Amino acid sequence: MAVRTEGTPCWVDAQLPDLEAGKRFYGELFGWTFDPARDEALLGGRRVAGLVPKRDGRMPTTWTLYLATEDAGTLAARIKAAGGQMVMEPYPVGPFGVYALAADPGGAVFGIRQEGDPDGFEVTNEPGAFCWMEVHTRRPDDVDTFYATVFGYLGRQADAGQEGGGVDYRVWSPPGSRPGGGSAFGGRAVITDDFPAEMPGHVLVHFAVADCDEACETTVRLGGRIVTPAFDAPHGRVAVLHDNQGARFAVRAEPKPSATD
Repeated sequence: MAVRTEGTPCWVDAQLPDLEAGKRFYGELFGWTFDPARDEALLGGRRVAGLVPKRDGRMPTTWTLYLATEDAGTLAARIKAAGGQMVMEPYPVGPFGVYALAADPGGAVFGIRQEGDPDGFEVTNEPGAFCWMEVHTRRPDDVDTFYATVFGYLGRQADAGQEGGGVDYRVWSPPGSRPGGGSAFGGRAVITDDFPAEMPGHVLVHFAVADCDEACETTVRLGGRIVTPAFDAPHGRVAVLHDNQGARFAVRAEPKPSATD
């Protein structure tokens, strides 16, 4: 198993009150099939995500992003030292490795995962698979410092007309890479006053699709809803959606070539 760079996305899962309804929804939306023995979604037979039953009704129905680590205990200590919090301390999950839940200084919750064998993504960045992480926060300076300190993220502020379209948006790349461009795996966005005051900091998981508008139509037909209608961004066409049980996620289609390309 290839060792993933610490802090890079390695897995996503959704905790759903009705697992079978979730399988029907995502199976049709993304073309997933499912391994019943491991609660894993497969895309062309390759691991792509997890769908798990929500066992505590007090917990949110949500997608959780997991960041890779070789030592969950050591990483948990660094998170707390840098101003984050551990929502759930590291705990073993049989052959799936060691899991934990943490929150950054802005309150966005993410998972950390010391991987088992075999485990994690087998495919990303193709239709039906994870393609991007996005941390939304009201405390951008604290959050930028936190991820740089804990994971060594290399950040590049997006300029007008680039990734952020002129807004305060920071693109993240892993340590040892050239910031931005093809190395980027996620970014940080600011929750502005245009959003409801009660909206907390959060991590938004993006999945790649072939056609963003078609994915929106399919979501509505399957009982989900559109949170942010499809819009054109520098890196493709994006929409934010809720599934048929309220879990929020985004879809992104690659930019279509222009007539001059």
